[in-house]
Amino acid sequence: MTAPKTPLFYLLPLLVVLTSFSRSAAQPKTPFFPDRTGVVSYTFRESFKNDVPGTLDKIKALGLTNIEFSNLFGKTPQELKALLDERGMVCTSYGTGYNELVSKTDEVAQIARTLGARYVRVAWIPHQAPFTLEQARKAVADFNRAGATLRGQGLTFCYHNHGFEFQPHGRGTLFDYIVQNTNPQDVSFEMDILWVAHPGQDPVKLLRKYPTRFKLMHVKDLKH
Repeated sequence: MTAPKTPLFYLLPLLVVLTSFSRSAAQPKTPFFPDRTGVVSYTFRESFKNDVPGTLDKIKALGLTNIEFSNLFGKTPQELKALLDERGMVCTSYGTGYNELVSKTDEVAQIARTLGARYVRVAWIPHQAPFTLEQARKAVADFNRAGATLRGQGLTFCYHNHGFEFQPHGRGTLFDYIVQNTNPQDVSFEMDILWVAHPGQDPVKLLRKYPTRFKLMHVKDLKH
């Protein structure tokens, strides 16, 4: 499944931490989401490149104090953490690249822990389109290995879907294959609602199918 060629403009992707999607009828009033919905640093990437403190101030003025960073924007983890602390803001999740996750797992963990993050997120599996079973198998092995290392350091690894993973496979998709063949204690997922719906999948059905595997969520819309 490949992304469309039409230019896309993303409308304020929000980060949601899922306490759990699995709720019993006896717990109707238990909230699915915590009270601090966040935002993804990628949304403000151009502003962050020019002025990190000023961009943090703008985000806080919007009432958002939780940020998922996927770039340090020229700062050290210690400097970025200090800027967040000064403003009463937090970094719940730290996004890194696939290669960094695999080859620099301990370094990635150190950055995440310095930022105060609980989650480490990867949002892309390097591949040649179309995404294949062989590529999914490699990702499963890499995710299991890196996820176990991160768990040993008090962090939860999450993979963020981007649509291409929903290639048909067996009675499901390659995304199903990845979920079903990764260790639940070491590998979790960040659902991007847009990149589930855009390739024709149903986010609600996917949450119900894997009620304990999604720890984070990107909630966003798009316009062409």
